[in-house]
Amino acid sequence: MLLWINGPFGGGKTQTAYEIRRRLPGSVVCDPEHIGFGLHRTLPPALRGDFQDLAAWREGVYEVLDLALAGHDGPVIVPMTVTEPAYFKETVGRLRERGHDVRHFTLLARRETVLRRLRERGFGRALQLVRGKDAPLRRESFAVSRLDDCLERLREDEFAEHLWTDDTTVAKTADRIAVLSGLRLRPDTDGVVRARVRRAWTGARHIRFD
Repeated sequence: MLLWINGPFGGGKTQTAYEIRRRLPGSVVCDPEHIGFGLHRTLPPALRGDFQDLAAWREGVYEVLDLALAGHDGPVIVPMTVTEPAYFKETVGRLRERGHDVRHFTLLARRETVLRRLRERGFGRALQLVRGKDAPLRRESFAVSRLDDCLERLREDEFAEHLWTDDTTVAKTADRIAVLSGLRLRPDTDGVVRARVRRAWTGARHIRFD
């Protein structure tokens, strides 16, 4: 089974994916961003646009996830924003046509909620102290520039199932995805402090500067 977790940049996809992996034995996270960053590094900086526009990225995502699903016994979890219907068909659609059990979820939240999460994720606050409080990370700037378009597109029916996350925790969002997918997660035994530390560590591990 493939769990594709969609949503705006800063919407909680990665946190939710790793929460599911932590509590679902045998599951793995496969992040298509790594394919995109690899393609970026092979191009001169001036030619690096949105890597999803590269056919090589879409084909690579399909091929890698097809291989993972065929060769791995447990669930494969994919945290990835895709808002272009044609690209969605070339990835999620093709995997379904291939016969894989693909469960797609879009995490949504109000604009102000996503902006707050972007400011707080990873070491964003510490870096702002060093670089200046109004100096966002490059990736966060990209996320903000795409936010309104993402939120509008992802509300469309083709990107269902929609899960609103403004007033819920990462653990509860993971629980909801598991229930809808017919999966059973281990109980969440984290206290408030431990949960915050875990989220901060997950966010820090996924900060990128390129």
